[in-house]
Amino acid sequence: MGRPLRITALVVSLLAGVTLRAGQTPAGQAPAAAPSPQTPTFKVQVDFVEVDAIVTDARGNYVRDLKKEDFQVFEDGKSQPITNFAPVDIPIEESVRPLFAKAAVEPDVQSNEQPFSGRVYVMVLDSAHTLPQNTNLVRRAAKRFIDEKLGSNDLMAVVTARGAAGGDSAGQEFTNNRRLLNIAVDKFRGAEPRSATLNKIDDVNNTASIRAATRQAGGTPADPQDPDVKEREYNARAVLEELTAVAEWFANVHGRKKSILFFSEGISYDIHDVFANGGNNAALMIQTRMQDLVRATTKGNAVIYTIDPRGLQGLSDGSIELQSVGASENLPELSERGLQNESRLARESLQDLAGETGGFAIVNSNNFAGNYDRIVQENSSYYMLAYYPPNPKRDGKFHNINVRVTRPGLTVRSRKGYANPTGKLPVPPKSDLSAEMLETLQSPLPISGLGMKVFATPFKGTAPNASVLLGVELRGRDLATTANTKIELAYSAVDARGKMKASQKESITLNLKPDTKTRVEETGLRILSRMDVPAGIYQLRIAAHDSNGGAVGSVLYDLDVPDFSKSRIAMSGLVLTSASGSRLPTAKADQELGSLLPGPPVAARSFPQNDQLAVFTDVYDNDVSPSHKDDITLTLRSDAGRVVFKNDEERSTADLAGRPGGFAYSTTLSLSDFDPGLYVLKVEARSRLGNDVTASREVQIVITPPETQR
Repeated sequence: MGRPLRITALVVSLLAGVTLRAGQTPAGQAPAAAPSPQTPTFKVQVDFVEVDAIVTDARGNYVRDLKKEDFQVFEDGKSQPITNFAPVDIPIEESVRPLFAKAAVEPDVQSNEQPFSGRVYVMVLDSAHTLPQNTNLVRRAAKRFIDEKLGSNDLMAVVTARGAAGGDSAGQEFTNNRRLLNIAVDKFRGAEPRSATLNKIDDVNNTASIRAATRQAGGTPADPQDPDVKEREYNARAVLEELTAVAEWFANVHGRKKSILFFSEGISYDIHDVFANGGNNAALMIQTRMQDLVRATTKGNAVIYTIDPRGLQGLSDGSIELQSVGASENLPELSERGLQNESRLARESLQDLAGETGGFAIVNSNNFAGNYDRIVQENSSYYMLAYYPPNPKRDGKFHNINVRVTRPGLTVRSRKGYANPTGKLPVPPKSDLSAEMLETLQSPLPISGLGMKVFATPFKGTAPNASVLLGVELRGRDLATTANTKIELAYSAVDARGKMKASQKESITLNLKPDTKTRVEETGLRILSRMDVPAGIYQLRIAAHDSNGGAVGSVLYDLDVPDFSKSRIAMSGLVLTSASGSRLPTAKADQELGSLLPGPPVAARSFPQNDQLAVFTDVYDNDVSPSHKDDITLTLRSDAGRVVFKNDEERSTADLAGRPGGFAYSTTLSLSDFDPGLYVLKVEARSRLGNDVTASREVQIVITPPETQR
C-alpha cells in the first residue's frame, strides 16, 4: 500500500555558518499507512506476550505496592518466568489554560520530548446498529466521554463501523485534540434498518387476504418475511470485522493497556440459533467472526467496553410503531414480546463482546458518569507483565493465561489468554526508507528516542493547494555530531478518511565546524520545509532517524488547513521568531519567509524576558469590490485577561488592483516590558465591509525570567 515519496538529498556543511547543497532523486516508496510497534515500557519482541493485571483488595480498592516477585503467570497451567514487569499509575492531566479562558489555546507546536505516558483509546461508533432516530444519543454519549474523561496526556482515535447502508467514512487519527474528536463524532449517522419484528408485522398485514385464502384452502401461510434480513447479516459481519481490524491494529501498541470504546445498540441478529434465521449459514459465519474478534483482542491485549447510548430502557424503540396482527394468525412473537426479544439479543451481544475481552458493558443504565470513571480508572492503574511464550508458533492455537498474586486476600483481573498468529510473517513494504524509519512512521503512537519539536503553518498556495511551512527542531543531545552524520526525515499527511495526501523525504548529512558542533549539541538543529496539500483536516506524521547514533523519533501533528479563497477574509498561521531561538542552527532555511522575518521561524513558545519576539502572518482579502480597508490588530493578553500590548495597523484593498490578494503583517515585541507568566498572543483581521467579516489566529506563550547571556 506504498505511495511515492518526494526525495530530496541534502548535504549540509556547517562551517562558518550553514550552507546547503540540494538535488532531486527519483521517488521511492512511502511506508504503508498502517501501524507498527511503539514501545514505551518494554523492548518489543515478535513473540512477546503482554498481560495487564488489575489487583484489588477485599473492598475493591486498587493495590499499588506489589512487586514483580508477588506475581505468578501460568500459560496452559504451566508457570512462566516474568521477563518484564512495570507498575502503571497514569495521572489525569489537564491542559494549561489562561485564567481568563474557558479552555486552553490549541497548541501550534507538538513535541515528543516527553515520552507518551497517557491512556490509549479507540472509539468505534456503530452506524450499522444504531437507529437513525438515535443518532444524537450516540453523539451525546461519545462527546461526554471526550469532553469530561479524556486527559490532555491521553490519545484517542475515532472509527465509524459502517454496514450495508454505507455513510461517511471520515474518522480521526490518534489525537488529544477534543475539538477534532468531536468533529469526527458529529459526522456519525445511525443507519440500522427497521426492526425485524415490525417488518414481519407489515408483511403479515399486507398479505392478510392471501394468508386467509391459504388457510381456507387447508394450507399453511408462509412464514412472515423480513426484507432486511440480508442487510442485518451483512451488518453483523461487517461490524465484527471492523472491530477485529481495530484490535489487530492495536496489537502493535506495546507496553500499555489498550481499550476499544464501542458505542452501539447491539447486534439483534440471533447468532446462537442457526434455525432462527431460516436455517442458513449466516449465524455460523457471524459466530466465526465473533471468535476472530476475541482472538484478535486477546492476542493484542486489547479490551472492549460496550456502551449502549440509549441508557435505561422501558419499552423498546419500535413500540410506538407496533401494530397488531389478526387473531387468526397465532403469531404471538409479532408483538411487544418480539421487540423485547430483539432488545435482549442486542443487549446480550454487547455483554458478550465486553465479557469475552475483559471489559464491561454499559447497557440499560443511565450511570454514564460512574461507568466512564470506571473505564478511566481501569486504564490508569494496573500492572504490566510480559513473558516469552513457551510455544511461539504461527498455528492459531489458543493458550490460557492465569495471573495470580502470592499475597492472600487479593483479587486479580487479567485477560484469559491469547491466540497464536496464523500464516506467514508479513513482508515489509519496499521503500527507500530505512527499516528504523518505516517502523517509526508506522507507529500509532509518537516515538521519543530522538527529541523533536514540530510546527506546521499553512499559507495560501497555488490553487487548489495550500503551502504548509514545516519546521522540525531536533534535540541536540540526541544527535551523533561526528563527521558525515546522516539524518533521515520523512513527512506524510493523512486526511480524515485515512488517505495519504502528501509525503516527502529529506536526507541531511552533517559535517560540522567545532564551534557549530558545540552549538548543535547544546541547542539542537532546525530543518524547514514546505508541503502542498488542499484544504482539509490532516494528521501529519513526521519521523527522524540519526543513522550514525541510531536514535529515532516521531511526532503526530493535527493540521487544519482552511480554504483561503472561500471566506471573505482569511489568515495564514502565525510564524514566530526570536533572538534566542535564532541561536539554534538552521540546516535548511525557508526562502519565502527569508526577507520577511528578522530570523528563522522557531518552534519555541517560551521566551526569556530579555528576548525580542517577532510575529508574522498573511491576511487574505477575497472581497474585490468595493475598495475598502482592513484593520489588523495584535494583542498580548496576560493570564488574568489584561491586554498588556496592542498594535493596530490598516491595509487597503486598493493596493490589490481589484484582485483578491494578501497583506503581509509583522511586528516585534520587546519582552522586557512584560512580567514572567502565561500569555495569549492574538492577531485579528477585520474588514470594514462588515463587523462579522473577521479572521484571527492565537497562540499561547510563556515569558520566563531573563536568561544569562553567553
